[in-house]
Amino acid sequence: MRGSIGWSCVLSVACLLAPLAQAKEPPRFAWPDGQKAAVNLGYDDALDSQLDNAIPALDRHGLKGTFYVVPANPPLQLRMDDWRAAARNGHELGNHSLFHQCSARGAGREWVKPERDLDRVSVAQMREQVALANTFLQALDGRAEARTFTAPCGDRQARDGDYIAALGDMFAGIKMVGGTAVVLDMATLDPRNVPAHVPVDASGAQLIALVKEAARRGTMISFTFHGIGGDHLSVSDQAHEELLAYLDAHRDTYWTATFLEQMRWVRGQQEKAKAARPD
Repeated sequence: MRGSIGWSCVLSVACLLAPLAQAKEPPRFAWPDGQKAAVNLGYDDALDSQLDNAIPALDRHGLKGTFYVVPANPPLQLRMDDWRAAARNGHELGNHSLFHQCSARGAGREWVKPERDLDRVSVAQMREQVALANTFLQALDGRAEARTFTAPCGDRQARDGDYIAALGDMFAGIKMVGGTAVVLDMATLDPRNVPAHVPVDASGAQLIALVKEAARRGTMISFTFHGIGGDHLSVSDQAHEELLAYLDAHRDTYWTATFLEQMRWVRGQQEKAKAARPD
C-alpha cells in the first residue's frame, strides 16, 4: 500500500509538472546585437576623480559613460573644457538638477544646506530649475537632443508634491535610486523610473557579479558611481578597472552604452511589442 501511494504521488507530481515543462518561456528582451544584457556606467555629481580617473579608464577600453553633472558644483565650473572634451568623445552629459537639492530629513542628511533642501522647494520651482539645467547642458556640449535625468539622492518629494512626476516627458529616461540592483523585467520597465545601483567600496568581483546577474535575466543594470579612486561614495580605481576590463572582454554578452542610447532602444522595443499585441 505504501509503495502504491508513493508511486501515485510521483505520478501526480509528474502530471502537474508536465505542462510547466512544455510551456515556453517568454521571449528574452532583444538587445541591439544579440547581447544578453545592457550595462550603463553612470557617474553622478561631476567630480574631479571622474575626470582624472574614470574617463581615462573608459577611453582606454573604448567604453562610453553617462555623467550626471550639476552646474552649481565647482568641479564642473572650474573644468568646463574637460567636460566638453568628454562629451565630444561620446560620453553622455545628463541632467542631475541645477543645485542638487536633496531632502534634509532623516538620519545622515545633516550635510544638506538649508538653501538646497528639497523640502523647502516647490514642484514648480524644481521643474523650472531642471529645465534650466538642460539649457546649461546644451550650452556646454552643443547637443539639442533629448536628455536623461538622475534624481539627486533618489528623492522625489518636494515641498508640495512629487516633482519627478511633474517632469513628464521632459526626459528620455530617469534613473531612481532604490529597488533592485538589476532590472527584473524589461517588458514592464518604466523608462521614467529605472532602478539605479550605487556601489560604495565595492570590489571588482562584486560589480562583475551584478552584470552577470543582468545577463542571466536578460535585462540591464544601471550603475551610479560617484568617486572613482577619490572623492565621496567612492569605488577604488582597481575595482572600477576590473569591471571595465570585464565588459571590454565580453562585448558579445553586454551592451555597454550611454543611458540615452539604452532608453531609446528600450522605448522602441516596448513600442514594437505594444503594436504587435492584438487589440
